[in-house]
Parts: sequence; C-alpha cells; structure tokens
Amino acid sequence: MEVNVLVRVPVREQDPKVRATNFEEVCLGYDADEAMAEATRCLNCKNAQCVKGCPVSINIPAFIEQVKLGNFTEAYQIISESSALPAVCGRVCPQESQCEGKCIRGFKGDPVSIGKLERFVADTARENGVKPKKAEKLNGKKVAVIGSGPAGLTCAGDLAKLGYEVTIFEALHAAGGVLSYGIPEFRLPKDKVVAAEVENVKSLGVKIETNVVIGKSTKIDELMAEEGFDAVFIGSGAGLPRFMGIPGEQANGVFSANEFLTRNNLMKAFKEGYETPISRGKKVVVVGGGNVAMDAARTALRLGAETHIVYRRGEEELPARAEEVHHAKEEGVIFDLLQNPTEILVDENGWVKGIRIIKMELGEPDESGRRSPVEIPGSEYEIACDTVIMSLGTSPNPLISSTTPGLDINRRKCIVANEETGATSKAAVFAGGDAVTGAATVILAMGAGKAAAKGIDELLSAR
Repeated sequence: MEVNVLVRVPVREQDPKVRATNFEEVCLGYDADEAMAEATRCLNCKNAQCVKGCPVSINIPAFIEQVKLGNFTEAYQIISESSALPAVCGRVCPQESQCEGKCIRGFKGDPVSIGKLERFVADTARENGVKPKKAEKLNGKKVAVIGSGPAGLTCAGDLAKLGYEVTIFEALHAAGGVLSYGIPEFRLPKDKVVAAEVENVKSLGVKIETNVVIGKSTKIDELMAEEGFDAVFIGSGAGLPRFMGIPGEQANGVFSANEFLTRNNLMKAFKEGYETPISRGKKVVVVGGGNVAMDAARTALRLGAETHIVYRRGEEELPARAEEVHHAKEEGVIFDLLQNPTEILVDENGWVKGIRIIKMELGEPDESGRRSPVEIPGSEYEIACDTVIMSLGTSPNPLISSTTPGLDINRRKCIVANEETGATSKAAVFAGGDAVTGAATVILAMGAGKAAAKGIDELLSAR
C-alpha cells in the first residue's frame, strides 16, 4: 500500500445517512494493511512528544514500531503495560489535543493516527484472545476500589499487576461506569469493547462486585475496619446532573442527558426486546455543547427525532471534540449557536410544548480566556418541541463524602485529592477521576487512577 507520509491513511466509516438510522459503530477502524501503512508515517522520535501528551504515558513510538513490523501482539503488550483500556481509549480519547496534538509529524502534514492504531491493536488482540500479563504472585495486601469506570478500572488493573488483591465495588448492575451508561453504542460498543475490556481487568485477578452502593450497603470505614482492606480508592465519578434553574424545567419531557443516555446505553432502550421506557420525541432540543450533548443529540436523532443543539457560544467555542461535532452535522443534527434558553414552555397537562430562546453575542473573555456570551435584548423567540435534554455537566454524588468522616470536599462537592498521588485528607483513602475533578474525559480519569495506584503502592510498600 503506497503511503504519502504527509497524509494520514483514511479510516473507513459508515455512511452518514445509513448510520443515522442505526446504533452500529460509526467508525469502522483500520485493517492490518491500513494500520501497517499508517505506522510507517511515525518518525520514531527519540524524545517523543506524543508520550508527554498521553495522560497514562503509553510508549507510543515503541508500539507503533511493532505495528509497522506486523507484530501486533507485541504492540498490545507494550500498550497494556501502561493502559488497562486501549480499545476504549482508541475510540473516545481526545487524541487531537493530547498525543496527536504533540506529534512532530503534524508540524508538516497530518499527525500520525495514534488513536486509530491503538484501537486496531486492542481489537486485534481481543479477536485473537490475547490478554494482558498478570502478576506472578500476590503480595498479601488488599485494596478496595469504589466505582468501575475508567479511573477505577485503571487503578485496579495497575494494582493487580503489582500483586495486590483488588475488589471493585460498583453501584450499578453492570461494570464500566460512564463507559457503560454514558457513551453511546455507536461510539463505544458495550458487548464487543467495554465488556471485553472489563474481562481483561478481571483476568489480572481483580474481583468486581456489582449492585453495591458504598455509603448505603457499606461504608468506607467498614471496608477498612471490618473487611480488612489496607487502602481504598474512590473512583465513583460524577453522576449528579446540573440544571439551569429556569421556569418550566420541572415539566414532563425534560431530562438530564445522564438519565436519557443511561436509559439508552446501559438499559438498552433502543433495542427490541427491552422494555426500558425512553422519550422518543418528534422534536428534541439538547441544551449544551460538550461531548455528552453530542451523544444525547445523536441518540435522539437515531430514535427518530428532529434534533437541535442549543448552545450559548459559537462553533469555535464548542467544547465537544471536532470529530463529534462533524459526525453530528453529517447525520443531520441542527446547531442553534449563540442562543440560550430562558424558559421551557409547558402545556395544560404539564408536558413540554416548546422552549423560549434568547440570542447571544460574545463579549469580553472570562477568567478561562473564553469570550463570555451576552444576551441581545429583544431577540427572544420560541421553538416548538416535545422533549428537552439538559447537558450542562455533572458533579459528584455526595453520598460517599457525606458518609465518610474526615474526607475533605471542596465547594463544588468534589473530593480533595493530591494530583500526583491521589491521597485524600483521610489516611489510606485515595481518590481520582470525575469524583475529584468534576466531569472530564475518560483518559484524564485513567491518568488519575494510574497516579493513585502508584500512590497506594508507595504507601503500602512502606508498611
């Protein structure tokens, strides 16, 4: 296969008109020839900037070199030394602002498609039954991990490789956290990818107990005092949705993106044979501009709705990945930018009948450097709709912090933890991911889980 070193090998995708009617994966990934061709574009830098851009520090040039040579199993083992979830990361990480954003090849031409290569390697390993290497022996110490999302799975996997006996406690009936309930099937297949990645973590010796709500079923102090755990990692995520506080927000037909996506992704509302109720609106308005807003809008579209995204800033300020915005537009999602809801209109039966919007313009930059949206007086108008989905971010559920004496939280109800080690104010209790930062990305949560595993190992090794 001939390769222009300045241009990445294109990746195959489902046709937009076809995929807008199904929940099959949008991106079809590379085959072996395409992956090997793309790998030849890597400069194999000695001082690799791409590694510095990776929150879990994968040895990217080394794994890509093995792909180039056709040694896909060796490539997988190199990745799995650093990452517990390569098939996930290859699909949902914002590579464009991380590893690929630092790629030297990208200064002249396209950066190497690191994410698509990682996905190919992980998928090939899964198809051939290749597993990560487990610890040769246990060290006799036990660690509890709360939450089986990306932070918890990463922390558990790293600790298991070091010889710890690890048990994950998951509140829901299926493991995976946001990977299972938040990210749609068309971006991250649940059975093929998420369940397989969870099984890989279990193959390292990690136990997972589902339907255990820490703070209700048992408390952190009880895990340590009565069940013999030497340390605890809190990776419980941020599942508490935010709302705007505008009139009409309590109406029937108003959902948080969290609830809407959980019904569809974890509880399979889109599938025949499942009785999970979900709003299949005829006209849906999604409020927000992040990746979760794109997920909610693209899900509503696939369920048959005309779907609008209302966002108070312009396209350049959309926080969602450019790829997600591009896919949403291709599929037919309508973007109403520089607009903000002021009221949800309700009919006599208490159901949504529309939404009142005011147009915005960008004013001076705020503290983060983004230009603040300012209302344009007299510009209000109404959109008729039957469903409104609020996608305004999430914060941690206070259940764990309120039942754990000595655990400090900040004004946003996030657990206070050391960024380098994950250590909290409570002895032998560590935390990371969205429970600490508020809603962020999968890979940043993984990086926090990795840092905490190192912190826990340093603490317990010194005992």
